[in-house]
Amino acid sequence: MQTCRVRIAVVGHVEWVRFARVERVPGAGEIAHSYEEWEQAGGAGAVAAVQLALLADECHLFTALGGDDLGTRARVELESRGVVVHAAPDERSQRWAFTHVDDNGERTITTVGPKLRPRGHDDRLPWHELAELDGVFFVAGDVDALVHARRARVLTATSRELEVLQRGGIELDALVGSGEDDAERYLGGELEPAPRLVVTTSGALGGWARPGGPFTAADPPGAIVDSYGAGDSFAAGLTFALAAGRAGTHAIGFAARCGAAAMTGRGVSPQRVSVD
Repeated sequence: MQTCRVRIAVVGHVEWVRFARVERVPGAGEIAHSYEEWEQAGGAGAVAAVQLALLADECHLFTALGGDDLGTRARVELESRGVVVHAAPDERSQRWAFTHVDDNGERTITTVGPKLRPRGHDDRLPWHELAELDGVFFVAGDVDALVHARRARVLTATSRELEVLQRGGIELDALVGSGEDDAERYLGGELEPAPRLVVTTSGALGGWARPGGPFTAADPPGAIVDSYGAGDSFAAGLTFALAAGRAGTHAIGFAARCGAAAMTGRGVSPQRVSVD
């Protein structure tokens, strides 16, 4: 797949995530005792950026980070994982999240604080660099940020930001949604112009592409540890494959392998997937 240098960016948000592994998620009024705990820079923008840093020659993250210790820690960790971080400082506290991971590998997330979105009119971010990139995955931001992102040769986006995408009125090369999460559901017809490719994921069932029809999920290359970030790794893999010149069906197959591989590691753990 990769015959030349591929340079990609993610426009999106970051969360500092505190994980706790439990036998099961507690019900109302119950107390759960964790038997493993850890913290990482996460959130959809961060997960996608870490995945793309493993796949592309360069991965840039355009984001906003809180002006507190958690914002600093998030930047340091992401840079240590190969991501080129372009972060506008925000006077608000860094958004964080608490995530239960149960014995079945399912994650249950509670976010705390507002989502810190990059803004396209913020001249502290080098938006002009997006025009030189092969692909951009739009995770979160305002309409101005979306307009900047369209300068790249390939633009993909998550349906989580459907309102921004509607107001932007920009054609996407691919839109990634979920058939299992109402917040990420895309029925079709909500965007004008319509995306060139719409991919709806349904976990282990695979998903549906328009055009293309149903596709199967990839088998994880090892034991499932947890599902955190698997969907974001799928979307990142799709962005990379399209930017590298793969057609829809082949790009979706590669994306499915990225999503499956991410489930074999703990927390924010995208894997390097072969591009052959």
